[in-house]
Amino acid sequence: MIFSIFSLSTSSVHATTEYIKIEKNHDTIADVVHIRQLNQLKLFLNDTKQQPYNKIKAIAKNLPQCQVLSFAMNAGMYHADYSVVGLYIENSRQISSLNTQKKGFGNFFMQPNGVLAWNDQHAMIQTTQHYASSGFKANYATQSGPMLVIDGEINTSFLPQSDSLKIRNGVGVKNNELYFVISRGKISFYDFAKIFKDNLKIDQALYLDGSISSAYIPQAHRSDHRFNLGPIVGFVEKNSCP
Repeated sequence: MIFSIFSLSTSSVHATTEYIKIEKNHDTIADVVHIRQLNQLKLFLNDTKQQPYNKIKAIAKNLPQCQVLSFAMNAGMYHADYSVVGLYIENSRQISSLNTQKKGFGNFFMQPNGVLAWNDQHAMIQTTQHYASSGFKANYATQSGPMLVIDGEINTSFLPQSDSLKIRNGVGVKNNELYFVISRGKISFYDFAKIFKDNLKIDQALYLDGSISSAYIPQAHRSDHRFNLGPIVGFVEKNSCP
């Protein structure tokens, strides 16, 4: 077991989000945000002028005055112009269709890849093939790859002794609730997937990206803004909105 010593410590700063710290040998190796209130979780890509937001802070700045961004993370892969590679649904509107191509350059095409989708009542992470036949009515969806954990098993494409190390982020689903995870340091696909499988006991998890991985997690005093991003997932708290 890679994490022979680990702990999960939690603190609730916002009533509807929970921060989880993953530790190994007393060092924090990953930050996790646990989302229960799906109706406050949104995807962001372009602003009202149809220009990419690029930065988490740009989303926060453009929210209505009564709304506050309490968590955000990059949420899928994108082209050089910041358009998405695969399926993207925002506010129940499909902006990009499901990408069923199985061969191509980059992590997106590592098989199986998959889809994160949710509406106000349900959240799911499924392989692209299963999502295509699911008939799920999504308010939000983003496609990425590869799947990290499938039906409780780590993706067999990952090598336990791999020396390909990057800062990585991904998402898992358990009991209809979502867990967004970002590593503190460089980590292999296999070890990152083990955080979901072994530490969080999650059976379905999807990789979101690596190297450019960024997050805004106030409970962890984390506010990454080094890279321009494509799709971004964010949790929006509403304070006395009319």
